[in-house]
Order: sequence, then C-alpha cells, then structure tokens
Amino acid sequence: MKTNILIATFALVGATLGVAACPPMQTLVSDTETSIITIHPWQGKKVGYIGDSITDPRNNKGKIKKYWEFLQEWLGITPYVYGISGRQWNDVPRQAQQLKDEHGDEVDAIMVFIGTNDFNQGLPIGEWFVETIEQVMAAKGGKPKQLETRKHRMFVMSDSTYKGRINIGIDTLKRLFPDKQIVLLTPLHRAFAKFSDTNVQPDENYQNSCGEYIDAYVQAVKEAGNLWGVSVIDLNAISGLNPMVEEQLPYFNEQSYDRLHPSTKGQERMARTLMYQLLALPCVF
Repeated sequence: MKTNILIATFALVGATLGVAACPPMQTLVSDTETSIITIHPWQGKKVGYIGDSITDPRNNKGKIKKYWEFLQEWLGITPYVYGISGRQWNDVPRQAQQLKDEHGDEVDAIMVFIGTNDFNQGLPIGEWFVETIEQVMAAKGGKPKQLETRKHRMFVMSDSTYKGRINIGIDTLKRLFPDKQIVLLTPLHRAFAKFSDTNVQPDENYQNSCGEYIDAYVQAVKEAGNLWGVSVIDLNAISGLNPMVEEQLPYFNEQSYDRLHPSTKGQERMARTLMYQLLALPCVF
C-alpha cells in the first residue's frame, strides 16, 4: 500500500507556531493508496478585508494582483473587499458597518490591514487608557466586603490618536461581529514614495511630523491583540518584505517613485505568509 502525505499535517505546523490544538484531517482511502489530506481551516470560507491601498482592488487595477486574490485562488476564499486607498484606522468602523450591512452574518472572518497612512499623516500615538480614582466594593481574606479606593482604567475612544482609533475600530468590529474571527495585520516596512508634488513620503528611517517612527505604529497593532483579545499576524516581520534593502525592490511597485506598495511578486509573498500563518487560526467557531 502506498501512502502520500499531500500537505504537512497540522501537528507539525502547530508545533512550529506554538499552537497545541490541531483540527482533524480528512483521509481518503482506496485499494491501492492512502492519501492524507490536511484541510486548511480557511478553505472555502467568506472573508471580509478592511484596509487601505495595499488591499484596495482599484489601486493599480490590472497591474498588481492583490494578496487576497492569491488567497481566493489557492484556498477558494470568497473575498469581500472594502479597503480604500489612503484610508486610516478611523475608517475601520465605516468599512466594518458596510461589510455588516451588505453581508450580515454570512461572513466567516475579517482581516484588518491598515495603519501606514496614520503614520504618514503624523497622527499622534496616544495612550490606550485613561485612569481615574474610584471606589469599588471588594472582599478578600475572609473579611466582609467594603468600599476600597482603587485606580480604574477605561479605553480611550478618540479619533485624535492612533491608539484611540484602534480602540474604536476593534470595539466596533467586536460588537458587529461578536462570534467572528478577527485578524489584525501589522503595517509593512516602507521606503520612499512620490505620487505627486503634494504627496511625497520619506522612507521609514525618518520620523513623521509628530516625531514617531513607523515602529511605534507597528507595535501598537501588536499590543492591541492582547488588549482586545484579537489575533495578530506580524507581516512587518514575517513577510520578509523590506524596501529599504535595494535588492528587495522587485517586491515593490516602482523603484523610481513607489517603494511603498508591494508589486504582484510582493503581494504573492504576503499571501503565502498569510496562508501558512492562518493554518494556526480557526476561521469559524
């Protein structure tokens, strides 16, 4: 009897990514051979994509194949794409509401890939919480309950800071899609871009107008995963894309004026990274 293992098992992938639980495999058996096929958890699912120009199907239409198009081709994902060029985290609630209005509960999961324009516009990072001093009823050590004075934190819900916008965006997503998988993608590395005389963007080794590097905006998305209980895929690190390295410029759109947007080759590399990272995340619950 011949055995063909067509796709690496979830046990191996799970061990690599630090995931304990593994979904079941589908096994097909015939008289002559056994084929063990691991079904990708996102195979054939319906996914909403929220983002900016890197996601927007109208940006470089016909020239650049997007990451979600590769995932559609490889995994049979039905994409609901709402990304719009130039948008920032304050547009996430609007995109999320449109997704809800048009597709309701039929969507299985949502990916949010946005933030590089917040950096470019010089949006202040801000804080996650505001703290107050309040009294709260508590009891411990077998003693009767009593009022205690403690610090109390509340999420900052403000469009004027990056963390405030993330709080509003994720809160909106959690309320609109409480039983859906939500995955945040960190902004990519970025280099020089000039789209017009009024839109010139220095590379990431320069601070933005509020004195921050892109790193702070990437880190905030990673922190948001813990604060809000959402999955984060760090494309900034694990995609391997960095236009600051000249030899990697084939992964980006146009060397002379756009070292910011991934080319089709760069989008494919992002998609391959996502495909393997998503093996460790359930799409439906």
